[in-house]
Formats: sequence, C-alpha cells, structure tokens
Amino acid sequence: MNQAEVSKLMSQLRIAIRPRHRNLKNSDGPEGRLNKLRKTVTALVKHERIELNYQRADEARGYAERLISDAIRHGDCHKPTMEMADFWLLEKQLVHKLFKVLVPRFEEYKVSATRMYKAPKEYPGWYRKRAVLELRGNPYPSLLPNQTNNRNLLHNVLMDEAKKDYRREKYAEIAAQIGSDGTQPGVGSVGENMTASEQPKEPNPQA
Repeated sequence: MNQAEVSKLMSQLRIAIRPRHRNLKNSDGPEGRLNKLRKTVTALVKHERIELNYQRADEARGYAERLISDAIRHGDCHKPTMEMADFWLLEKQLVHKLFKVLVPRFEEYKVSATRMYKAPKEYPGWYRKRAVLELRGNPYPSLLPNQTNNRNLLHNVLMDEAKKDYRREKYAEIAAQIGSDGTQPGVGSVGENMTASEQPKEPNPQA
C-alpha cells in the first residue's frame, strides 16, 4: 500500500497535532486520563464553548476534531463511527446533535471545526495556563474584537458632529477675542491664542 492509499484511510485534520500525547496528571492512571478527555469532549459538544486548563483543552481538541471529521465523512450509518460517538459522548442525546446539528454545520467548512484561545491567568492564585475551547458557529458573542470599519455607526456619527460643533464654538470664541483686542486675525495669532488641546483637528472616526 503506497502513501496515497494510506492517506485515504483517515481524513486529515485541519489543526496541528502534537507528535505525542500530553501527560495529564490524575490519580487513576491512563483510565482516569481517558475519562477526563471524554468529559471534556462531551462538554464541548454540549455547551460549544468551555474554559479549562490549556493542556487538557489542547489534548481534547484533537479528539473532538477527529470525532466530527469521521461523523462528516462516514455518517450515522457507519458502525465504527457510531461506536466512536457512543464512546466519546457520555450523554447519549448528544450523538443526535453530532450527526443532525454539527455535521450539517461543518460539512462545507474549509477550516477546523474548533477554535482555541489562550485565556487570562487567575490572579491571585496558582499560575495555570487557561484556554477557551469552542466550536465554530456557536451562538455566543465572539471573543475577538470587531476590526471592521464602523464609521457609519450611530455613536461614531454623533461623535463626528460633536467634534464639528466644538470646533465651531472655539473658532467663534477666538474670533470674538481677536475682535475685542483689536488685533488682526492671522494664522499666527490664532495658533497663539489656542492651546494644543483646543486646536481643531480633522475628524478621525473610531474604528
């Protein structure tokens, strides 16, 4: 069997996989480690966004990706895939969610089904790397800031108009002061009568 045929046996995941598993500390040995990962995968499918230790999140992410990938590839009529879903999902009603909700959501995706972010550490307390693991397309607000141009949003339009009103008032005050002093208006005199904070600037809408 050549390399091309071997690659067809298992779908390629869209995340980086470590060459060896992480050592998750627990008192029950390998069985306890596996039970922790099963609980994590179950919680991820159920809640679609969870926060936990970084090492455990990174390890469970690969198993969740494999479960979703095989469900998309083989469907709910494939016995080994159904056995895998039954093993990893401790709450059996989530098997239905996997095939009827998540598979239609991710079958056209060209990226991974999950995302993972580093979370702030707990302070004061032990220093533990935390992470947020989530399924794409979940109903929660995005964890990333909105970087799109928001110039036409209402609060930015109101801020622009407030800046214009402020500049008009300042120019009127300067003109009145120049008129009362009897000095000739000019660029130099205007600049000298204004502080750095009072000098008009071009509108700069918030991003």
